[in-house]
Amino acid sequence: MTEPAAPTAAVLLIGNEILSGRTQDANLNHIARQLAVLGIRLKETRIVTDEEAAIVEALNALRARYTYVFTTGGIGPTHDDITSECVSKAFGRKHVIHPEAYRILAAYYAESGREFNAARLRMAHTPEGADLLENKLSRAPGFKIENVYVMAGIPAVMRAMFEAAVPSLRTGPAVRSRAIATYLPEGEIAKGLGELQGRFESLEIGSYPFVRDGKIGTTLVLRGTDGAALERAADELTALIRSLGAEPVEEGG
Repeated sequence: MTEPAAPTAAVLLIGNEILSGRTQDANLNHIARQLAVLGIRLKETRIVTDEEAAIVEALNALRARYTYVFTTGGIGPTHDDITSECVSKAFGRKHVIHPEAYRILAAYYAESGREFNAARLRMAHTPEGADLLENKLSRAPGFKIENVYVMAGIPAVMRAMFEAAVPSLRTGPAVRSRAIATYLPEGEIAKGLGELQGRFESLEIGSYPFVRDGKIGTTLVLRGTDGAALERAADELTALIRSLGAEPVEEGG
């Protein structure tokens, strides 16, 4: 029996503050690492402004192409938090008050003694038929509709929502990695690295140059789901580096 293809994913980061440079995104790194553990291959990331046309176009393109799409940002109480409305538009669904989201938020604000005002009510809206993603931190939930997971931009809240999403995801073999650095420029190791890739076609092998303490070097990263092949390739890479008169240094994958 043929094994099903590993699920794929895209991440859509939404927010003018990211594109302006005012906010440095911390969500993509977390999502990418978690997806690797789950065996879901992250294939594409886009960053778009808080504009309806940009969000709808990007979302429709990505959800048609990949198994899953994860969005972050734009689901708060202010006027520029328009992601939920845009997701509704992308799916052709009504934008409605989700009864369970309303109950959660009404109870939360009653307990806290704060007003459940019109701005906060915005966070109870989802596309019609959406399922909620629990938010254990600030209670306002994210949501899931078909293969799209809509999460907050605040990193801690996003992580809580992603954790809630995990049980509903189809997973695959975990992607493992090895990273080996050396003070060799890319040009000196390129030939041997290409030959190594040819012998290990099931792995992804990348090279990433750096300058440390004024010295040029390269970090070589091997990634794949076949643990035995990964270890053999790492051994061969280590031998290659030493044959070129340098020392390999293992780094965190």
